[in-house]
Amino acid sequence: MYKVTVIVKRRSTILDPQGKAVEQGAKLLGYENISGTRIGKYIEFDVDMENETDAEEEVKQFCDKLLANPNIEDFEFTMEKV
Repeated sequence: MYKVTVIVKRRSTILDPQGKAVEQGAKLLGYENISGTRIGKYIEFDVDMENETDAEEEVKQFCDKLLANPNIEDFEFTMEKV
């Protein structure tokens, strides 16, 4: 079994309205040095497989098909055997 951590982020060429809203809020609170704010998703789950290569392939497919929008988002993941 593997513990998987996935981070999904909008591509840098895609506008991030949530990031802009947070940045505006920071400025309203007096944080004038904050810029380039991007918001992403952090996801954890387990994969119950023995073979690491097969587990990686399953995680990639899961991310491509469900967790990330391949048109506007990129993802990266780590796996730890538990």
